[in-house]
Amino acid sequence: MLKYDVRIVESIPEIRKNGKTKKMKAYQLRPPRDAPISWYTTVALEKMQEHGAIYLTPFSHRLAEEIDNAEYQRLRCRVNYHALRFKPNIMKLSESIVDKLRAQGHFMAIHLRFEMDMLAFAGCFDIFNPQEQSILKKYRKENFAEKRLVYEERRAIGKCPLTPEEVGLVLRAMGFDNSTRMYLAAGELFGGERFMKPFRALFPRLENHSSVDSSEELVANTWGLLGSAVDYMVCLLSDIFMPTYDGPSNFANNLLGHRLYYGFRTTIRPDRKGLAPIFINRENGRTAGFEQAVRRVMLKTNFGGPHKRVPPESFYTNSWPECFCQVSPENPGDKCPPDNVLEILDSRLGNEESGDLEALAETNSTSRTER
Repeated sequence: MLKYDVRIVESIPEIRKNGKTKKMKAYQLRPPRDAPISWYTTVALEKMQEHGAIYLTPFSHRLAEEIDNAEYQRLRCRVNYHALRFKPNIMKLSESIVDKLRAQGHFMAIHLRFEMDMLAFAGCFDIFNPQEQSILKKYRKENFAEKRLVYEERRAIGKCPLTPEEVGLVLRAMGFDNSTRMYLAAGELFGGERFMKPFRALFPRLENHSSVDSSEELVANTWGLLGSAVDYMVCLLSDIFMPTYDGPSNFANNLLGHRLYYGFRTTIRPDRKGLAPIFINRENGRTAGFEQAVRRVMLKTNFGGPHKRVPPESFYTNSWPECFCQVSPENPGDKCPPDNVLEILDSRLGNEESGDLEALAETNSTSRTER
């Protein structure tokens, strides 16, 4: 998938030094977080030229998201949405689950992010009993920086994840009834069944990967990486996808970007800040006009359509417009490629390889002459 962009080798070449052949040792280099392109073309390149190979670690978030080079951004999309794929067994299992779900009609996938780590990160403890609060506070203290968090303040500005019941009420207000088929992508829900019960009452046709496919492979990895990978693919291929908390969640954010890239597939993104006062009023007994108020807030969202990326929205969540070609662009670089683009690229690649072979032959010839 990337042969027109970069050369990928399976191993670092051996080098001959002092009459001995040995493996080239890569120089370990730590890229700064959100580094500009210039860091790679100066610091990293200099070290590569000095040592022959470099080993970049860590590698997450090591290149700035907003870079003034549309072609590099498009390369990111080719990597994320074409080159990177799950293993064949995961793809086969995911497609099997989607086929079984589709056999009964359309379905919606929900990423119900109501798990201990996210709740502890958000600092939203007050809806839990004392024992559960103690667990969340302990987890937060051990894993996150100390910060003064007031539940009422966090809730009022939409910083708390929606509860399963709130998710159900939003969907009901939008017109989804109890015949709607739901696929639930989630880890272990904190608080257990007492939080799921209201949602299940609203939407009884609820499935997850284990209920659709009870194969031993999935049963053994229900909460492991296999289950998460299958959930990702089912969410990607679903008719509608709804992330309930798209804060610091790589799963939800990558899916939003992936679905947008593959044709602006329908996505429901709850506006937690807009919905917060409506739910607070409901909790205080002011329920008149609840569904109309929810609809007014939700109709202002984009449902997965193209929209301008505004910080703090991530490029990985929304790669428009860089990764989308234009029929009549102002900038020639944004023009859609011709139908025979692969033939053109293959020809260009062949010419480059021929040039490299000639250069190598010339180098070897010069080396023999010098000896």
